[in-house]
Amino acid sequence: MHRMSSTAIDAICIAGPTASGKTAAAFAIAAALPVEIISVDSALVYRGMDIGTAKPSAAELSSVPHHLINILDPAQSYSAAQFVADATRLVGDIKARGKLPLLVGGTMLYFKALIDGIDDMPAANAEIRGEIDAQANVKGWPAMHAALALVDPITAARLSPNDSQRIQRALEVYRISGKPLTSFHTAAKKPVFNAPLIALEPQDRAWLHTRIAQRWDAMVASGFEAEVRALKARPDLHEDLPAIRCVGYRQMWGHLGGHSSAAEMREQAIAATRQLAKRQITWLRSMAGRAIVPCDSPYATEEVVMRVLQLAKGR
Repeated sequence: MHRMSSTAIDAICIAGPTASGKTAAAFAIAAALPVEIISVDSALVYRGMDIGTAKPSAAELSSVPHHLINILDPAQSYSAAQFVADATRLVGDIKARGKLPLLVGGTMLYFKALIDGIDDMPAANAEIRGEIDAQANVKGWPAMHAALALVDPITAARLSPNDSQRIQRALEVYRISGKPLTSFHTAAKKPVFNAPLIALEPQDRAWLHTRIAQRWDAMVASGFEAEVRALKARPDLHEDLPAIRCVGYRQMWGHLGGHSSAAEMREQAIAATRQLAKRQITWLRSMAGRAIVPCDSPYATEEVVMRVLQLAKGR
């Protein structure tokens, strides 16, 4: 990754765990500079998933040009490689319009792929995936996670034992290539472009945990259950799709299927969101050269804007 500097930059990245204030910072930047926002979020790509993803409102989306939001149906999937291709094209387009590309989000794999480059990983193999799923049906995903830890301990350490989608992919890559997933991320590669990273990170995890709980309760009050009911009513959607496995959606889907009470579902969703935030922070800390802004500071948004304005002078 390129370190923060006044050299010519192609874009600026704003990253942070869930509920860290990224959206507020992005709109504050947009009020100070001519920018276009590229979403770096694997959940915001989906249409009809608005409340549970904390997606900006229609008015907010129309007030500043946004990209890579509402581009897919929940039945579809999206990869880091697709994101890199889309984001690279968009950065060029935005720069050609004389604006600053602002990449904002919390999907750290996308940031890492974009900033550090990405190798060509093996394509999906339906037969091998079927074998992995069959084994998981017998043994359970925690056992598959344990099997992954034997061949790719670094990836396994970053994944929840029940993250079936990513465990399946990591095992699939290993069985096809004989190499761990991490081997495709660690080779020295030319960065896609120069994009300094500003990281919103909490000094006090308790502050973030309180925000996560408050956000969950606000989403439920805003009609999140009805949003998931509408998705669950579609015969082509099921709980193993990447969209439905998003944190919050997975727990509400299970609750609507009778697998948990409302209180249990709330506890599970908040715990899963905390775990997501912990993984996001772990990813961030592995990204050298980032500029850290304490998101629990009362002046966090102002500091992000100040740093972006400083960087923008070097464009």
